[in-house]
Amino acid sequence: MGTRVQHALEQLKNTGVRITPQRHAILDFLLDSMTHPTADEIYRALEPKFPSMSVATVYNNLKMFMESGMVRELTYGDSSSRFDANVSEHYHVICEQCGKIEDFMYPSLVEVERQAEQATGFQVKGLRMELYGICGTCKPH
Repeated sequence: MGTRVQHALEQLKNTGVRITPQRHAILDFLLDSMTHPTADEIYRALEPKFPSMSVATVYNNLKMFMESGMVRELTYGDSSSRFDANVSEHYHVICEQCGKIEDFMYPSLVEVERQAEQATGFQVKGLRMELYGICGTCKPH
């Protein structure tokens, strides 16, 4: 088991959350997955191992992970939400054809946030940067 999963499970225990095998598996899958899966994809991947688990169980656990700040929900357009267990500062590049999302690391845009605060008087709480294009698989060669 990776240290990220262990760290995440410790965090949950500290907030008084019971670690069920399903919870463990969902978190594991999210931390391992680079594809930003939908709740359905998580459910389909884990169903063989947990036949009694429902889609609702997956959603409820994702909601709980989001509330504890361990998972981020990505909503793009009208497609179903995808979930990301990487809550470090990073951005997303999205394929307009197949919907694939890839992480893109870039120095934090703190300066942009500061400028926005000065220009508007807002207190900026966060930002989301998305880049759109055609992925390597969909791109005509």
